[in-house]
Amino acid sequence: QVQLVESGGGLVQPGGSLRLSCAASGTIFSINDMGWFRQAPGKQRERIAVITIDGRPNYADSVKGRFTIFRDNAKRMVDLQMNSLKPEDTAVYYCNVAWAGERSPYWGQGTQVTVSS
Repeated sequence: QVQLVESGGGLVQPGGSLRLSCAASGTIFSINDMGWFRQAPGKQRERIAVITIDGRPNYADSVKGRFTIFRDNAKRMVDLQMNSLKPEDTAVYYCNVAWAGERSPYWGQGTQVTVSS
């Protein structure tokens, strides 16, 4: 059974940093590129960072230069280091396989990130 569990969210001031973690169970992690997604209030979920099986990252323009995605294949974890946070980064953050659509059965509960002074 595949399960993705996100953690590490919280309230942070603008300019601050957070590190999110995603723990994956099942075989999905080892055979897929993985991604971090986010959904802000009133907006569609968007993919913001992807990391390939062999560790090559790619980022949405909105987070490029501020966020860094990591993966540890042995631990089945994918992290997202978020620096220079802005109020517009406020959202629920999710991890999933990089190609996940809204109907993906692997969506977890996500972790809330709120950037506010």
